[in-house]
Amino acid sequence: MGVSEKVAYLKGLMEGLKIDAESDNGKMFKAIIDVLDEVSLEIEDLTDEVMEVGDGLDVISDDLADVEELVYDDEDEEDDDETVYATTCPECEEQIYFDEDYLDDGKLTCPNCGAQLEFDAADLENAEDED
Repeated sequence: MGVSEKVAYLKGLMEGLKIDAESDNGKMFKAIIDVLDEVSLEIEDLTDEVMEVGDGLDVISDDLADVEELVYDDEDEEDDDETVYATTCPECEEQIYFDEDYLDDGKLTCPNCGAQLEFDAADLENAEDED
């Protein structure tokens, strides 16, 4: 039994007990029941609004899950397929990371200082073998 049904029961109980609504006690009971009736209506409205907000959050959560799947699954695939190399710039001594495209070219521009680095892929492979 919900709040509104309980308030309706109290109204019926007051009528069934034949409490005079014009007496002091009757006026008090009627005022209490009226307040309870308004409270029950507010509770119903709030419950409906909470349910709507919950439904909206479910939709947003589903959309976010789709976006996360697109973003993070692509990153995982890229990370699995791509080898990343690192070297230290002789000019600024900062660590530089690059992929196989730069390795094939044999040259790289330092993103920190702009120095042009040239290297031989065979030297890098020999260095990997030594590690």
